[in-house]
Amino acid sequence: MVLLGACAGWSLITAAAHDGRPEGTLLAVLAVAAGYAVGRVSGALLPVAAPCAGAVAGLVLAVTLPGLSSGPWYAAPLGHASATAALLALTAGAACCAAWATAVPVWRLGLRVLACAVVPAGAVLGSVAGCAAGTVILACSLAAGSAHRRGAWLVGAAMAAALVAGTVWAVAADALPDGLVGALEDRLTPHRVWLWRGALHLAGRYGVLGAGPGRFGASVRATPLPPGDGTPHSAPLELAAEQGLIGLFLLAAVFCWLLYALWRTPRSAPVALTAAVTLTVLAVLASVGNALSFTTVTAGGGLLAGWATARPWSGDGATPPP
Repeated sequence: MVLLGACAGWSLITAAAHDGRPEGTLLAVLAVAAGYAVGRVSGALLPVAAPCAGAVAGLVLAVTLPGLSSGPWYAAPLGHASATAALLALTAGAACCAAWATAVPVWRLGLRVLACAVVPAGAVLGSVAGCAAGTVILACSLAAGSAHRRGAWLVGAAMAAALVAGTVWAVAADALPDGLVGALEDRLTPHRVWLWRGALHLAGRYGVLGAGPGRFGASVRATPLPPGDGTPHSAPLELAAEQGLIGLFLLAAVFCWLLYALWRTPRSAPVALTAAVTLTVLAVLASVGNALSFTTVTAGGGLLAGWATARPWSGDGATPPP
């Protein structure tokens, strides 16, 4: 709560310094905090039913919500596919956590079938990233069943997220070999890479305070932005450009604290590690897209973290030791 409060407070400070609009950051912080609180309470009372219901809701939202589907308007030139992929990843993670939380074989099988449904759902929605995310989470969740020490897994998750964020930063700074940069631009589209470079330029220009929340679209005027789009499609670069290095540090601190909480949680290692892999996939999608711009995604991430760190209620006020 201290870190989330610092994120909200810093967004207000940078907004006051440069006449920014902190509403987006404040809404994201509120969604994460509310989701985490609801996840802790519901996960303590209903450790299997709560993530199961969340998985079903996430799959329904990904399929039915028009603003998150990868239709023709959203597919060009950048699209909102990262939000669809993020919802599918959260669905797979919640279903796998519920499967590991139950001791009934039939329920465990059914929940894993629900998690497997993410892959064809991503194919139907045209979200290649959603298919890949669901496959990675399923494979890692099954492998987590034989894990006894969660520390190495959590360190690996942090390194994976840092590697992707560092690669995005290197592409924006044109610090990679020309052949590799060209290949990445072909996959990510040149326009997206141009947005990353614009964000990095703003980060270098405004330093600690940034250009102000919500001012990226107004600050980058070299070429017109897509209709209704005003973000660099990378959460680390957006925070660095709009809220400076301190905003970027707070984002990284929140992610690292979540991994630490999963290390300390009294829930079983498979549940904690499945949640860690899911949140890492969400961090990867946020590094290369605008997934965190959607309230459903930020609230869903908070819910999953709350379910995985909740202390199951035993009825006598006692909780099992970590």
